[in-house]
Amino acid sequence: MTIDPIRSIIQDDITFPRHFSPMKSLLPPPIALTIAGSDCSAGAGIQADLKTFQHFSIHGLTAVTCVVSETANRVRCVHPVPVEIVTDQISLLLESFPVAAIKTGMLFSAAHVTAIAEILKNYPGISLVVDPVMVASTGDSLLESAALASYKNLLLPLATVITPNLPEAEVLLGESIPDENSLELAARKLSQMFGTSILLKGGHLAGPHCIDLLVENGHAHRFIAPRISVLGSHGTGCTLSAALAAAIALGQSLPAAVATAKEYLGETLRHSYQFQSSNGEIIHALNQGTSLRLSNGR
Repeated sequence: MTIDPIRSIIQDDITFPRHFSPMKSLLPPPIALTIAGSDCSAGAGIQADLKTFQHFSIHGLTAVTCVVSETANRVRCVHPVPVEIVTDQISLLLESFPVAAIKTGMLFSAAHVTAIAEILKNYPGISLVVDPVMVASTGDSLLESAALASYKNLLLPLATVITPNLPEAEVLLGESIPDENSLELAARKLSQMFGTSILLKGGHLAGPHCIDLLVENGHAHRFIAPRISVLGSHGTGCTLSAALAAAIALGQSLPAAVATAKEYLGETLRHSYQFQSSNGEIIHALNQGTSLRLSNGR
């Protein structure tokens, strides 16, 4: 009798759940690619994106643009990855995987934005979520000033949807957005300016509710949720845009995907937690592992 050594090793050394057959291939999940910076504290950036993708059962790919030494409380140093390495990551992944959605986060420089846009313009069939990351929640700049023109002229017109917060939208528009009544007009201006859908996040406005406004194909959709009182907001923009990309990769319409992403972000805020460092500093963290927390009852 001939013994298959590989099969023998699998059967003898590995115990599988009863429903699992090691010889049966599983259908692969949808794929999303994040092009963003690495946050060593894992609250934002590609780390937050991957945790979010995992929540939605999405296979996440990463192209790292910067390595950032940061926590939720401060950004200490930004180390840009050479442009040719960034573009090689992206090209290899797009050549190798059937990517359903892409999201961009921290891109840092004009050279990075230009090179990334040059690649992505060749993939118009892939949904693109652009989170125009400019400033960290700590107030530290995450984008070189020269990169803004590259964003406006090259990358934003390629997007399926752009997800600016109010300060970012004001920079893109060159005008202030002082109150709730200004949201829709600002979102429509941005949509016309870049020929794409806009999710304008109104969380920086005062009031008991957070109001986000989506403009898609000339139609405005308002998303209103009670403001959740937490100690910090590090990673909320990354988490929302990653959840939006994941929902789009799952085949949801844009309004439905926004609703899904906002519901998930709310859970990460409601189940957030904090750490205390050896010097007494409190570091707040979103809970992008909400599904694990809820299922374990912890």
